[in-house]
Amino acid sequence: MTTTTKPATPVAAPTRRLGAGALALRQGRLEITQFLRSRESVVFTLGFPIIMIVLFAAIFSGEIAPGVSYTQYFITGMIATGLMTVSFQNLGIWIPTERDRGVLKRYRGTPMPKWVWFAGKVLMVVAIGVAETALLLAVSVALFDLTLPATVGRWLTFGWVSGLGVTACTLCGIAISSLARTARSGSAVVTPVALVLQFVSGVFFVFTNLPGWMQQVAALFPLKWMCQGLRAVFLPDSFAAREPGGSFELDRVALVLALWCVIGLALCLTTFRWTTKRDG
Repeated sequence: MTTTTKPATPVAAPTRRLGAGALALRQGRLEITQFLRSRESVVFTLGFPIIMIVLFAAIFSGEIAPGVSYTQYFITGMIATGLMTVSFQNLGIWIPTERDRGVLKRYRGTPMPKWVWFAGKVLMVVAIGVAETALLLAVSVALFDLTLPATVGRWLTFGWVSGLGVTACTLCGIAISSLARTARSGSAVVTPVALVLQFVSGVFFVFTNLPGWMQQVAALFPLKWMCQGLRAVFLPDSFAAREPGGSFELDRVALVLALWCVIGLALCLTTFRWTTKRDG
């Protein structure tokens, strides 16, 4: 009697669970891919600061101070407003769209930790912000003889001012997204706020030429301090005397931006919604 042996049932290999860092990186890649698929967003986000610096260079061809061109002055505002656009403005518009379409509701129903979604947004903002700033600096150096920082200390200042600024703007962008009731109202809520801040914060005008009350209003918000901190990077030390406080006040820049990071985080924790009001 012949005994037949049944083939052994193959055992499926255990599924490897991704670590926290890998989950965040994968979500970040997904967010960047989605951003790059929107040609309008890519062109506006990356192209707006470059278009503005080209216009300013064409309009203001002289010097704002001995040895300081207008391009050297306005590049600080273009960098700051570019970082604010990719963080505060874009997130304030995109998140209501995802909420309205039920994307956030579906995310909340998955086993993925909720913080991973936020980490993906942050990684996307950082990646696009770095690319945007590098492109803007490259164009300005090539076409308008922009002088880059010459010391390590100034590059370090550039790093922490940009880092604190984009963190504050990212958190505030996530927070303000809760004000929009529908996808269509996101732009109407965020864009006017961004434009007003740009006009009063020294992005389009020399800050000290603005009315005093306008300077005081701007001092309440992070964009003004981002511009001021970046002026300490790209302008000579002698220019500090032209600032409202008689110096670049980097200690105050750090304090205000850090404070806005705390305020933005508190607003995110208390106001963020995964669903629309109609979904409950």
